[in-house]
Amino acid sequence: MAGMTIKDIAKKCHVGVSTVSRAMNNHPDINPETKEKILKAIEEANYVPNNSARNLKRNDAKAIAVLVKGIGNTFFSELVGILERECEKKGYSCILQYVDEQEDEWDVAIRVGKEKRLRGLVFLGGSFSQSQEKISQMEIPCVLSTICTVGMPGASLASVSVDDFKESYKMTEYLIGLGHKKIAFITAPKNDVSIGKLRLMGYRTALEQYQIPYREELVCYMDEKRDTYSYQSGYRLMQELLKRETFTAVYATADTLAIGACRALKEAGISVPEECSVAGFDGMDAGRFYIPSLTTIRQPVEEIGKATAGLLFDLIKGKEKPRQLIYEGELIQRESTARCKQ
Repeated sequence: MAGMTIKDIAKKCHVGVSTVSRAMNNHPDINPETKEKILKAIEEANYVPNNSARNLKRNDAKAIAVLVKGIGNTFFSELVGILERECEKKGYSCILQYVDEQEDEWDVAIRVGKEKRLRGLVFLGGSFSQSQEKISQMEIPCVLSTICTVGMPGASLASVSVDDFKESYKMTEYLIGLGHKKIAFITAPKNDVSIGKLRLMGYRTALEQYQIPYREELVCYMDEKRDTYSYQSGYRLMQELLKRETFTAVYATADTLAIGACRALKEAGISVPEECSVAGFDGMDAGRFYIPSLTTIRQPVEEIGKATAGLLFDLIKGKEKPRQLIYEGELIQRESTARCKQ
């Protein structure tokens, strides 16, 4: 059983990677029976973090942490697996730390970095809006993964991502090309100044360039206190949109939100894509198998994961200065979108 990864533990217990992490971090949002089953499996497998905890008492510990904000976003599960695999190749332990929506990920990072004597740290998800003063408090190398910092707060930090503005523009332009003019938009909380802001800008710019008026009533923002990038939030936000206005297409900035939205449309008696096209963002496997299969922007997860790890290890060795790596997304046309009939 030696050498098991967090994905192996998840598979053995028939749960997601995020559920295993919640059990390990004593997170309140987990069924007690599920938690007990996971902890028992970890103990039986002598899972690596148990060894890591002992090793971290030594000054020469080789460990990095991955901070994940957005427990409901299953897109991160694959990225975590890639990062863990790349760490193992380098002889590093990989510690997974989930950050609550109400927590400031940077405060958590500074605390965890000091407590566990980390060599480096990766941020996954979240709204990155840190002051330079706070950034300067981080004493170890870090990389923002899936978070574009070009021209945004934290631009001095290393990052690996797609161009969120460009890819969001691309999806909106695709829907306009199908004849849609009333395109609803489900996105991050209104105060998001990184990914959410960039994708909103891409959507808005595409509308304006095709002489389609931007309408705030067609934009539905996540509630930062109650929503995550989850199926449930997509379902709830679509129900809210349906009370406001009519539209012929919906673009959600995460596949999980888009799939939840599809369910709400079905329950409202609106067929996808005949009466309403739905598009997402990420390229999750779940989108391929959902009925109808989901049109989306696929993020190159393997490339992003490997580049994130490679950049972090180069920073740790002092070989690299912080830089921003931008990858091209791919628009994948599937069954959930069709030409507008109205």
